Amino acid sequence: QVQLVESGGGLVQAGGSLRLSCAASGRTFGTMGWFRQAPGKEREFVAGIGWSTDYAESVKGRFTISRDNAKSTVYLQMNDLNPEDTAVYYCAVKNSRVVNTRVAVYDYWGQGTQVTVSS
Repeated sequence: QVQLVESGGGLVQAGGSLRLSCAASGRTFGTMGWFRQAPGKEREFVAGIGWSTDYAESVKGRFTISRDNAKSTVYLQMNDLNPEDTAVYYCAVKNSRVVNTRVAVYDYWGQGTQVTVSS
């Protein structure tokens, strides 16, 4: 049974930082990543890490994804946050090490953690 446990969300002011974490229990996955969804919008890819890393254009230079394979945990360091980053952030994993930006190809999802950035 696979469970993804997320933590690190919260309320911050514009320009602040947060670090999200997601621990996968039960197995090791080739790709671990983060998606986000704001009210009234589609769920969108934020960052992923497999044999390489990939980022959405809107977060490049501000967010950094990393992983600790021994703990089956993925992190998302978010710096220089702005109100456009406000959303529910979801951890997602899949078996292949090839990073993909499509929601449909990921196998398991976390419960989501709220990130709110005030102006």
